[in-house]
Amino acid sequence: MDQLKLAALDEEDLQVLSAHLQDAVLTVADIRYLPKEKKAVFIVNRFVWDKEADKRSKQHERRRSALAFSQVTGMKAQGIRQDAKGAVLELLAVTFEAGEEPSGRIQLAFAGGASLLLDVECIEAQLSDLGAAWSTPNMPQHDLS
Repeated sequence: MDQLKLAALDEEDLQVLSAHLQDAVLTVADIRYLPKEKKAVFIVNRFVWDKEADKRSKQHERRRSALAFSQVTGMKAQGIRQDAKGAVLELLAVTFEAGEEPSGRIQLAFAGGASLLLDVECIEAQLSDLGAAWSTPNMPQHDLS
């Protein structure tokens, strides 16, 4: 099993996580903010971009993964109905906007303009696959016009 385990401690590391998370999908119910622990945790279905489709079946892979941020002092949602627990969000990018070093804001940008903003004392993130991959014939497509 080729399970991914990555950590991000700076903006460059976060860009690597973002690349692996592009087109991950999650529901609103898969979002947890734990203020006492200063953590935000997301359970996502990650599209495996770093592996080519099977040549015969044309199947791609998705994996259940956990994305966790530490040192989180606040979280704000924009364009996300928190009462719609089954609503599906498609993650496009994870970015960092520096504040007073080393603090700043991490943005999780979703398709349709929704976003989550995490106020952080510093960048401290982990991405870990949780189990085996499953096949999908669907490859994410983006309208660039």
